[in-house]
Amino acid sequence: MNAATEKLAIFMNDRPHELEGPATLMALLGGLGLADRRGVAAAVNGEVVPRASWETRLLAEKDRVIVLRATQGG
Repeated sequence: MNAATEKLAIFMNDRPHELEGPATLMALLGGLGLADRRGVAAAVNGEVVPRASWETRLLAEKDRVIVLRATQGG
């Protein structure tokens, strides 16, 4: 198995999640259909990652990713 096809084990919203590595935050969110949605915020290991940095923010084994989506309601 080479580095391009290694599985990367992370935690997303406190649940185990596996993806193809190496991977960026944008790849993770894109795979979930969230990358182009408005009102989405993400943090990695407790640090908020600005949307402009999603494409360059590499994920590492055991990273903890929190994804929040703003919703409207009344």
